[in-house]
Amino acid sequence: MTYVIAEPCIGEKDASCTEVCPVDCIHPTQDEPGYAEARMLYIDPEECIDCDACVEACPVDAIFPEDLLPEQWSDFARLNADYYAN
Repeated sequence: MTYVIAEPCIGEKDASCTEVCPVDCIHPTQDEPGYAEARMLYIDPEECIDCDACVEACPVDAIFPEDLLPEQWSDFARLNADYYAN
């Protein structure tokens, strides 16, 4: 299982989750190219270790375990994975 960032992050991009991630799997960070243009942040499903740290840090409750992702945001699992497929 991996964690997924969903719709509440769009336009928000609070970087609290990037600061607590022990494996640096949430991007783009504020100091990376493309941060300003990104609509939201994304979790790399291959790198995520399911530690739950990002969930607690997210001020807008945008991060969910993939198997508990609300149905209306089910496409966000693919969107997060697609961000890293490039």
